[in-house]
Amino acid sequence: MPTSIWRGLLSFGVGAIIWEATARYLDNKLFLVPLGAILERFMEMARSGDLANDATVSFIEFIGGFGLAAVVGIGAGVAMSASKRLREFFDPWVSMLYATPTIALGPLFMLALGIGYWSKIALIFLTAVFPILINTVAGLTTTDRVLLEVVRSFGATRMQTYFKVRIPAALPFIIAGLRVAVARALVGVVVAELFGARAGLGFLIFRSAQVFDTAGLWVAVFILAICGVASVEFLKWVEKRMAPWRFQNVEEE
Repeated sequence: MPTSIWRGLLSFGVGAIIWEATARYLDNKLFLVPLGAILERFMEMARSGDLANDATVSFIEFIGGFGLAAVVGIGAGVAMSASKRLREFFDPWVSMLYATPTIALGPLFMLALGIGYWSKIALIFLTAVFPILINTVAGLTTTDRVLLEVVRSFGATRMQTYFKVRIPAALPFIIAGLRVAVARALVGVVVAELFGARAGLGFLIFRSAQVFDTAGLWVAVFILAICGVASVEFLKWVEKRMAPWRFQNVEEE
């Protein structure tokens, strides 16, 4: 097993010890409960089937919103990087919408699309798309000019330049945008499910807070956090597979 994984597991172990000690010291179960109580509540919810239903609903919404954001963000980023006029035309809109508090748009999406999946997917999409788009444009417009001149001197077409030089060089930017978007999409799941939801992890957080079920609330939070870590690690793996040259000279410290 790689050393980095052991270090990550060690950090989680230290965090768990600190959590347990702090929870027992504070002895305030309305704020912070021991990990054992959270695990016990997790098992209760898993046996009842409610947790599986909530997790499935949130997973569908996350995959739909984040997947659409990835396709649109990368596609629009490529188009904007290829045309300066297009970039100058859409830049103000990107800046304005990126700065818009998406929580304020939740009720509008619910009124327009109903309380089903589509209103949640739309809000998650809007939350996640702009980091991907902005990073894609940044990566594709900051390619090393020397590399571009070299491939052009060998007669490469514009399409070949994009696929052989620009996109591989921009891959770290695109992956970084996807990693930021994962976190924003998970937040978007919770925000979206605060408005008219009937199931989901965000709805579980809201419902648990209403009845002071702190352990149940932390169960949902931990599941979302674990999903975030797993998604980021998957994106790292994708980057290593698609751009292995970036990791060839990295020495283990």
